[in-house]
Amino acid sequence: VQLQASGGGLVQAGGSLRLSCAASGRTFSNYVVMGWFRQAPGKEREFVAAISWSGGWVNYADSVKGRFTISRDNAKNTVYLQMNSLKPEDTAVYYCGAALQRRPISQMNFRHAYDSWGQGTQVTVSS
Repeated sequence: VQLQASGGGLVQAGGSLRLSCAASGRTFSNYVVMGWFRQAPGKEREFVAAISWSGGWVNYADSVKGRFTISRDNAKNTVYLQMNSLKPEDTAVYYCGAALQRRPISQMNFRHAYDSWGQGTQVTVSS
């Protein structure tokens, strides 16, 4: 499967951005999970949000709860991350990943659960 992330940019603190992750190459089963992770300079890649392809399950990192919303459009094979009330600490390269194997949902906050990754899109939030 190929993942193409887009939508990053430079925004002032308090602003909003919407990231997109377009998937191609296969039809997704309902148990597939799509996730967003981010990596700031000098830091490990960290979990941001995830959603099942069925849409019945979503999860967020505590640091983004109430500010970010993950959603998907099955017809377009696309997952979105709406980011509101952005803070300078949200600055990072954002990656979308696809967990294609049936795994416990508890693993979906971890990088090792994801089989394919997009190329990343830079989000910079100025103070």
